[in-house]
Amino acid sequence: MATMKRIQYHQYGGPEVLRLENFEPARPGAGEILVRVRAAAANPMDWKIRNGEMKIMTGRAFPRGLGHDFAGVVEAVGDGVTRLAVGDAVLGGVGIKAAGAFSEMVLAEEKAVVRKPTDLSFEQAAAIPTVGLTAFQAMTGKGKLRPGQAVFIHGCLGGVGRAAVQFAMMRGASSVAGSCRASAARDAHDLGVTPVVEFDFDPAALSGRFDLVFDTAGTLPIKAARTLLKPGGRILDITPTPAKFARSALPGPFQVMIAQPITSDLEEVARAAGQGTLRLPIARTVPLAESIAALMELERHRTPKGGKLVIAVD
Repeated sequence: MATMKRIQYHQYGGPEVLRLENFEPARPGAGEILVRVRAAAANPMDWKIRNGEMKIMTGRAFPRGLGHDFAGVVEAVGDGVTRLAVGDAVLGGVGIKAAGAFSEMVLAEEKAVVRKPTDLSFEQAAAIPTVGLTAFQAMTGKGKLRPGQAVFIHGCLGGVGRAAVQFAMMRGASSVAGSCRASAARDAHDLGVTPVVEFDFDPAALSGRFDLVFDTAGTLPIKAARTLLKPGGRILDITPTPAKFARSALPGPFQVMIAQPITSDLEEVARAAGQGTLRLPIARTVPLAESIAALMELERHRTPKGGKLVIAVD
């Protein structure tokens, strides 16, 4: 197979370890597909993994590719692949251990990839998988959200938070409140969030109002989250640490969750995006050749704000 370009690194560390280098994509094995990437999107977990924060799951084999969310066209399929075929336009995610979406070609498991709705561009499609799946599974799975219930979303304008607001409304939540930066409060109101509070709000003012508290940033103190809850309510957190896993194992309202690559869930997310009921803005698009500088800026300064950083691959 021809040599391709991808962003990879040869040791865990800061953004200075990233390189745009040649690599040779592996042939798809059983249940795998090889995708020619047209667009890929950045998530905070990309640099947490590169920093080595998750090396217990990602291992010590190098070089490692960077990036998880992508959209593109199926180039080849492995044994047992029946749902997707060569030439299909798709969107999906690569597993935490594999990674490598910031690339001209990526290998992925068929179960974590679905057909791209025709109404979505490749850039729009790449922005969806991780944040959409995480928000959808938080609302429908562990969050057990039912029509008429009230939700509080900490970090309601991040990728996952924005998607969760929209899925909560689709599922008939009676109200969706949330926190964000003061300068972004108007954006949150426009999304339908009410009331909107700042990150360091006093939880006593909203005491006992919510059936589900969803901490997308991993920074809401557990005491504050408990204050917000109605009796029998649930607290969900998506930024795992050993301490949070330990708390999650105890009886009580707190649970940590990691999105799972469930095909039917990703199909629901893609359908919502294709229909326009799930909208995730793109803040900036850069070509693969300029993406390392853009990724460093995103990590260090959290810019661009207000949407996804998408890498366009020619």
